[in-house]
Amino acid sequence: MRSDNIKKGINRTSHRSLLRACGLNDEDMKKPFIGIANSYTDIVPGHIHLKDLVQEVKDVIRAEGGVPFEFDTMAVCDGIAMNHEGMYFSLPSREIIANTVESMAMAHQFDALICMPSCDKVVPGMLMAAARLDIPTILITGGPMMPGKFHGETVDFINVTEAVGATQSGKMSEEDLYELEKCACPGAGSCAGLFTANTMACLTETLGMSLPGCATAHAVSEKKIEIAKQSAKKIFSLIENNIKPSDVMTQEAFENAIIVDLALGGSTNTTLHIPAIAHEVGGLDVTIDLFDKLSHEVPYICSIRPGGNNRMIDVDTAGGIPAVMKNLESLLHTDCITCTSKTVKENLTQVTDVDYDVIHTIDNPVRTEGGIAVLYGNIAPNGSVIKQGAVNEDMLIHSGPCKVFNSEEECVNAIENDKIVDGDVVVIRYEGPKGGPGMREMLNPTAAIMGRELFHVALITDGRFSGGSRGPCIGHISPEAAEGGPIAAIQDGDIVSINVKERSIKLELTDDEISERLSKVKPVERDLKGWLRQYQKLATSADKGAVLK
Repeated sequence: MRSDNIKKGINRTSHRSLLRACGLNDEDMKKPFIGIANSYTDIVPGHIHLKDLVQEVKDVIRAEGGVPFEFDTMAVCDGIAMNHEGMYFSLPSREIIANTVESMAMAHQFDALICMPSCDKVVPGMLMAAARLDIPTILITGGPMMPGKFHGETVDFINVTEAVGATQSGKMSEEDLYELEKCACPGAGSCAGLFTANTMACLTETLGMSLPGCATAHAVSEKKIEIAKQSAKKIFSLIENNIKPSDVMTQEAFENAIIVDLALGGSTNTTLHIPAIAHEVGGLDVTIDLFDKLSHEVPYICSIRPGGNNRMIDVDTAGGIPAVMKNLESLLHTDCITCTSKTVKENLTQVTDVDYDVIHTIDNPVRTEGGIAVLYGNIAPNGSVIKQGAVNEDMLIHSGPCKVFNSEEECVNAIENDKIVDGDVVVIRYEGPKGGPGMREMLNPTAAIMGRELFHVALITDGRFSGGSRGPCIGHISPEAAEGGPIAAIQDGDIVSINVKERSIKLELTDDEISERLSKVKPVERDLKGWLRQYQKLATSADKGAVLK
């Protein structure tokens, strides 16, 4: 066993002495050591239940003949970190999480790993660590939150963010806003729609790194507890058969994940996280170009918030990700091995019931193209991304005058003071991986625009968007302003033309005019210290997954 490196032989006497201090005995020294990376914290709703869930996992590991060792990672709640300096730390936390899990597993030589993530950066961070370590690993994602009820309507966190703009513009009373605040997020779990956390859970299951049904099993359900127990049992099968993440997370498995992502209309943040995870596996060709290629071939078959009215509870009731994959089976690589020790094809033989009102067939899709599109043009020569499944048809083609801001705060102030009008193209720059640094999410500006019912405003940025953003929001514009990208050349009143159907985004200037302007640009500089200063020096572009080099 790998753990023999810290427990076997006379040279490891001192190591065993320390292990005995943790309560181990002679029999324990013969058992596999299973590391449990738990992201429990009191302040993140998606993680508050993981303390209880991990106990179920540890009990099963002991009963099955292993020794569980729990350790914690950090977890950032993007909703709480939103629209202030805390959001600079959200995307960088992905790297800290990956490094923490890697460090703990290497230092203590675990034989296998069970990862328990829930929210946006924790899931990809743990998958990145699993890829680096390449020891038998299974993930138990924490599960979605139940939606709330407000005046008889089903609501979630995004309803609250958009209601703020509605209240500020006089379309909703402060009393109703307060009532909505109290009921929209009723308890544990990741926010109830197909936002980034739940998207990444769905893709983890599709990759084969969590058990079928895990992604949509809700945080407070008996189903989640049972899946956690089954996952703890399954880790022993992975050890016995030496099935490692590199066996599961193959090129074909990543293509499957992207196909499901596009079919669901998942968060655009996946175009950062999926390439970043593949980068850690090594030797794969997983880029935003692959998203672009497949988006023309894969239909959008499941309309979930924010792109539609269904929520994760509806998807779970309709059959979950196994049912989605069953409907997409003809498009998938079904020979991929999964953490069940079976192939995708073998797993899908267990799928019997599908609710076709929630999960459409590929012959009767919501839309004929995938939910994410990649746009290129003179403003984004290396690409940009949009969740086209959450854009109304009349805004898939748009041209308008720009209003330019060098930070999210400047933009939010302008929106709140009614300086943005229908037809505008809002530009927020110097918010990319290096420029922010940390590539903040622009949920507050998009929610403020929607709350004011400015349905014909486009927003473009070298930052990124929350998985809960909807409307014509184009992010990840690469190269970013801080690296001299063309977005730095835009001035108030310039015309930007967007054509999602043709995958284009264009600043209506000649190449010479853009180059002349860029030669005179003075980049915005931030006064940085600590981790953000390190991150800024190491972060790559959004089209590269914002990985550190």
